[in-house]
Amino acid sequence: MSDFTDLVDLASERLGGAVLAANDEFFAPKENLLKAHAAVWKEGEYTDVGKWMDGWETRRRREPGFDWCLVRLGLPGLVHGVVVDTSFFRGNYPESCSLEACALDGHPSPADLLAAAWTEILPRVPLQGNAKNLFPLERRSGRITHLRLSIYPDGGVARLRVHGEAVPDWPRLLRRQSEIDLAGVENGGAVLSCSDMFFGNRHNLILPGPSLGMHDGWETKRRRGPGHDWAIVRLATRAALRRVEVDTSHFKGNAPGSCSIEACDAPASTGDQVAAEGFSGWREILPPTPLRPHTRHLFDDLAAAGPFTHARLNIFPDGGVARLRLFGTVTPIDWLNALPGEAAEAALLACCGSRVWARRMVVGRPYRDRADLVRISDGVWWSLAAEDWLEAFRAHPRIGEKGGRWSEQEQAGARGARPEVLADLVAANRRYEERFGHLFIVCATGKSAAEMLALLQERIGQDPASELRTAAEEQRKITHLRLEKLLP
Repeated sequence: MSDFTDLVDLASERLGGAVLAANDEFFAPKENLLKAHAAVWKEGEYTDVGKWMDGWETRRRREPGFDWCLVRLGLPGLVHGVVVDTSFFRGNYPESCSLEACALDGHPSPADLLAAAWTEILPRVPLQGNAKNLFPLERRSGRITHLRLSIYPDGGVARLRVHGEAVPDWPRLLRRQSEIDLAGVENGGAVLSCSDMFFGNRHNLILPGPSLGMHDGWETKRRRGPGHDWAIVRLATRAALRRVEVDTSHFKGNAPGSCSIEACDAPASTGDQVAAEGFSGWREILPPTPLRPHTRHLFDDLAAAGPFTHARLNIFPDGGVARLRLFGTVTPIDWLNALPGEAAEAALLACCGSRVWARRMVVGRPYRDRADLVRISDGVWWSLAAEDWLEAFRAHPRIGEKGGRWSEQEQAGARGARPEVLADLVAANRRYEERFGHLFIVCATGKSAAEMLALLQERIGQDPASELRTAAEEQRKITHLRLEKLLP
């Protein structure tokens, strides 16, 4: 999206965001920064310390330095841009500000955060008073959990908005072994577009928890012509849908008369493409169904399960919907597809030690199923250069030596072997490496030490080019087994 403010505010107090600490909040408390409503002005209202202001305001600094506060995002994610809103701060706004970010899961204390490694994502920039200062971020640092806002040298900020995409903790979600709300913003769902949102923002559809009122749902203007209204949701990940909830709570005289839901499986399509009028990938999973005002509607008899990547809620002809829940099951292949790039690369490197292979496999996502993953893996592997194969070989321990958990399992046949067999393995390994310049690679699963020794002695007589190809084929087999372990 070209306008980053069209994305969800990851720091919103409504989503669990909080200002954890500030070095000073003499005139106005730090908690005001993340209030959901816009800042307001109260003419003539004063407190014991000065003019009442709807924001965070520090005292006038009389020594060198600057002021700061620590913000916990309500939803960890990728930040695309921030709004530093100085509304009503005219003669008391900061001259400039900067932003730093870090990623610390769990519940770190302010002391933990102050000691963390911070990455600057917005260098010091000037601010305008009584204005919404918009800053698209060019320097992003992956998944972010906390921010440090610094203001120079002092002053007041009304609101901080942090717009981006939520990135959930997928391993934790999968450990639940239960249905997941694939539309939920907390799980990485997003409402990409809608026909209209005159009275209520489309993002409200997928907020966590029950709706707080009509203001907390999605509501369109009254339709005076033909047609109907709609909203398109990108699911948290490609997955099968099991049941749906359409909640019209608080919409009593303005609920839609009916609704239908369509879904599509379009992992390579953009939001604009699936929203295009001629897009033909939609399948109806819930036919037009009457809706009741102020009611939570449950539908578990869907016409198709998927897997799907997007869903479209159609309402007839217009009106308001409080929440949309799209529950489904996520498989390990879905998890791999949803992992952030760096995390996915690290997981894949445990299967094959070639960094080029791992990076290309990350770029090749999403994978439709295990067969697709293995097929692409083979294609990438055989396209690599010899130095990439050798890098993968170096990630293994020698046969008979201790290695990682998966290596220990694969070389179980070497445990308990007679001392003379192990000694012969060591000597043969040494001769092999002297001849070929790389480790002896064999898919050891199910093989005894004697069998591996016999293979080693047989292959040591090959010419180097043939042996490199043989070792690469063994690595391919090992990669297959480890992909199965990665996605149990």
